[in-house]
Amino acid sequence: MTRVWTSAAGVEIRDLVPAALRRAWVARGHCPDRDLYTLFAGHVEAHPTRTAVVDPAGAVTYAQLDAEVRHIAARLAESGLGARDIIAVRVPNGRRAVAAELAVAALGAVALPYPPGHGSRGPASLLGRSRARAVIVENASDAVPEACLPHLEAVFSWAEPTHPKGRSLAVPARTPFRPCPVDPEAPARILVSSGSEAEPKMVAYSHNAIAGGRATYVRALACGDPGPMRNLVLVPLASSFGSLGAPVTVAALGGTLLVQDTYDPRQALRTLTEHRPTHVFAVPTMLRRLAELPPPPGEDLSGLRALVSSGAALPDATAVACRRRFGRPVITVYGSSDGVNCHTAATGLSPGTGTGLPDPAVTDIRISGPTGEIQARGPMTPLCYVAAPDLDRRYRTPDGWVRTGDRGRLDAWGRLHVLGRLRQIVVRGGYTISPAEVEQALGTHPAIAEAACVGVPDDELGERLCACVREAPGAPPLTLADLTGFLADRCGLERRKLPELLLRVPEMPLGPTGKVSRPALTRLATAAAVR
Repeated sequence: MTRVWTSAAGVEIRDLVPAALRRAWVARGHCPDRDLYTLFAGHVEAHPTRTAVVDPAGAVTYAQLDAEVRHIAARLAESGLGARDIIAVRVPNGRRAVAAELAVAALGAVALPYPPGHGSRGPASLLGRSRARAVIVENASDAVPEACLPHLEAVFSWAEPTHPKGRSLAVPARTPFRPCPVDPEAPARILVSSGSEAEPKMVAYSHNAIAGGRATYVRALACGDPGPMRNLVLVPLASSFGSLGAPVTVAALGGTLLVQDTYDPRQALRTLTEHRPTHVFAVPTMLRRLAELPPPPGEDLSGLRALVSSGAALPDATAVACRRRFGRPVITVYGSSDGVNCHTAATGLSPGTGTGLPDPAVTDIRISGPTGEIQARGPMTPLCYVAAPDLDRRYRTPDGWVRTGDRGRLDAWGRLHVLGRLRQIVVRGGYTISPAEVEQALGTHPAIAEAACVGVPDDELGERLCACVREAPGAPPLTLADLTGFLADRCGLERRKLPELLLRVPEMPLGPTGKVSRPALTRLATAAAVR
């Protein structure tokens, strides 16, 4: 029988994984069978003076953070919000973002974090489709205009309310917050991913899926070190990758979370010395920019154990640059908001080991069908897509496996090798080109710091492949002939796969989660091609 959670506004969230499997994962110890706030409260009781969050304002302990969590939860409850509500969080990285998300969990409600920033179209779509009853913001500019969302009942902020439905979190609560029991299999957080859809996808995760499978993959990165992790998370906490922040590092693992309100590579280097993180989590573009900076005075890397890359394929050149610069392992994580994960913490990083051995305590991996699609199902598997039954039909099997849309293979040792996207292709004159394959080859060029390939419309052939590159500091300017010669002679790429256009950029355009924005590159490449 399918478990169904229904919000007060009528949004249904179904668990597409058989209930017997969920129970088996709990019985095997893969999921804690406790909700996120209960786990967090246990760390508060055990280590009240341990640092929970370090942000630009300083450090806050677990006891101090819990006081803020309870205050926010009390203010939400006073407004009539509770366990059957979806509450959006649009707060920049920092203690308030962490406290807000944990307060929603304490209430038993479902958090919908989304990075703050310019524009209201994406947030309005998310809030409208999820029928969120409230949103928590840091800045009034991040509140969606009332006309877009007539059903929204409250906009909470720490500043003086300017929204017609504004409520102040600076006002003391009238009644202390008292947590109630929460079903660990109930939805806790909605991860947002743009993917290849016109509107952002929303993926619902239960408390067990986050505190079980997702927390297990992060814990495994410690490689057996019993001390608490100190994780410098450079991506937005509201992103899918950033979900390893508040609900995992703090609530599930009881570690220390270090964040910046905006990405600043020089400040990140200073943080390595001043606050001694054990792990740095970032997308490849961020790591490359870190590796290109010289050491600041007094740099101390003695606390650092590893750099962790996810969100996009890690170019070989970036991995080499990071290992050379920091002298630490670089761990690449293959994963997505849709519920797949595989990483190289145990097997090392090299073409021979692929992305590592799938961990059944996180998720099992299988290769399915004639296309060789990677599919995943395990303790971290999400419940379903929110308000998108068409996505459930497209990306989930009847027995709960997640269709990733990626091609892959498992070798003789059971290690996963990712071969590229099924849908992210360029079709030139009837020939199919995988941009990921060309990007991987470009990533081995010593003069290239970053590379991405996009299709540019062409009246004759349909599309032509454009290589968009940022050259390494001090490298001579590249020409298209340089690249095609390298790809053909050194990498062995067939002629039909070679780029026909070259776009040199001083910096890659980034989306809100810090990943390279392919739509922006496509626009730039198309404009350059028609000049």
